Amino acid sequence: MAGSFCRGRFLALFDYKTEKYIIAKNKKVGILYRLIQLSVIGYIIGWVFITKKGYQETEEAIQSSVITKVKGVSVTNTTESGLLVWGPEDYAIPPQGDAVLFVVTSFLETPNQKLGYCAESPKVADGLCQGDEDCEEGRLVLAGNGMKSGRCLKKDGHSKGTCEIYGWCPVERAFKPKGPLLTNAENFTIYIKNFIQFPKFSFSKSNVLETTDESYLKRCRYDEERHPYCPIFRLGDITRRAGHNFQDMATLGGSIGMSIQWDCNLDKGYSHCHPQYHFTRLDTSVSNKTVAAGFNFRHARYFKNGSGESYRSLFKVYGVRFNIMVHGKAGKFSIVPTAINVGSGLALLGAGAFFCDMILLYVMKKGNSYRERKFENTSDTKEESKVNGADVPKDTAENQRLTL
Repeated sequence: MAGSFCRGRFLALFDYKTEKYIIAKNKKVGILYRLIQLSVIGYIIGWVFITKKGYQETEEAIQSSVITKVKGVSVTNTTESGLLVWGPEDYAIPPQGDAVLFVVTSFLETPNQKLGYCAESPKVADGLCQGDEDCEEGRLVLAGNGMKSGRCLKKDGHSKGTCEIYGWCPVERAFKPKGPLLTNAENFTIYIKNFIQFPKFSFSKSNVLETTDESYLKRCRYDEERHPYCPIFRLGDITRRAGHNFQDMATLGGSIGMSIQWDCNLDKGYSHCHPQYHFTRLDTSVSNKTVAAGFNFRHARYFKNGSGESYRSLFKVYGVRFNIMVHGKAGKFSIVPTAINVGSGLALLGAGAFFCDMILLYVMKKGNSYRERKFENTSDTKEESKVNGADVPKDTAENQRLTL
């Protein structure tokens, strides 16, 4: 007896059990179910597979190298500096070419500074004084230009003065430029060479046209339609594409972001992976004019005279800073993401049936009738049931009822 029971349980492992389906003659629920199915299918095909390319394996960890080179010449003539010719080695900082590049468009020079004693600038709050007691000897001036000597220097008839300091004298003159000095800067060109690689797919490419014509880079300028693989940009065109005028930015400076976007569908081949350029202004002076508008910094040039004394010329330079940012994504067909997205879509289709069941069970008026047909309860207290007037075991009766 026990052997028969165990044998029956073992053979039951090889039984196939299917779900029970009930056809509900309700047009409203039927239309709703079909609409849900169509919506899910449209989402899977339109959004997941066509728009987001869910059948592809993707990589966004792009490896990139950017090399820049600026060309152009300009001439300035100021009282402090005299007649100067500016080349890329003078106005491009850093000159070796990085992904972040600064181009000088205007400057203020304080020439021939020498270490010694002089009055602190009246623009420095910590350098103002009414007497010598306000200029403690040996104390550094906060946000100033040197170390206090202990003396308060006043002009005739003034109750306030400035502390005498030891530093590079004379101190920098405090005024702003009235216009760009390198007026030809908008005609400078910047050569942006970008190499990218997607290591997962062993794919690499450059934004430079692959040609044997050595004169191409000497005469081309970037154009989205005619020369998409020319990496040479005119500075005035860059600011124009960002929605601003170069001459307006050149006086006090600014910051331009240049984004190179690589979206590569590798299923279409090497020739369908193209760089896309986007330009935008980044500094805060776009929306309103504030005291912090523009972009500038200071640097100095040091030299010695014939007797060996050290001097320097201090430059406060204004200009446009270019930030070159590279982003990208590559995709290629793979069976794994395809299977995952198809499986997810089938699961969503099942959610439509669940939602319609909830409506039939709990919203429709005949929900009790549908519930009686959908769910069958068996009694554990009876060992046998009658089928066609004969006593048969409970399991046999249940099996016959399910296969009707």
